[in-house]
Order: sequence, then C-alpha cells, then structure tokens
Amino acid sequence: MCLAIPGKVMEIDRQATPVMGDVSFNGIMRKVCLEWLPEAQVGDYVIVHVGFAISKVDEKEALETLTLLRQMGDIESELGEPPVGPGGE
Repeated sequence: MCLAIPGKVMEIDRQATPVMGDVSFNGIMRKVCLEWLPEAQVGDYVIVHVGFAISKVDEKEALETLTLLRQMGDIESELGEPPVGPGGE
C-alpha cells in the first residue's frame, strides 16, 4: 500500500527544477518534490505521496498522524528504514 505521509521540510532547493526539498519523516530523510507547493517553507509540515508534496498540514495534525502510523508500523514499511534516534524528528 502507498500512503500519504506527513513530513517536516528541513531544507529547500529552489534552484532545482523541479523545486526539491529534504523532508524528515520521523527522522528518516527523503528528497521530495515541492514544486506543487511553492508556498512551502522550512519548518512546514507537508503531506507527501509517492515523492511529491501534495498539501501542507499543521504541526499538531502531522504529529498525531505520525504517531498513529508508528503504532500501526506503517512508517517503516513505507519508507524502508527504522526511525533514527529516540523520538526521531
């Protein structure tokens, strides 16, 4: 199954075409296309589906969703790695 997962934007490369960013999913970093969300800023939480940020989400909702996905074990199965460090990012 392919989920849309919230992640925190850590860095944005607006010089890239398309615009790309480093996004943290509970400590697991991935490159994500941010082209569809030109308003995204470092520190924002975004919903990512198949490598594309498709919408912004507030921090509270993002953290609640990440907690539920962790409890279900779906984060690791979707991203392929366990979280880094205590509590991840």
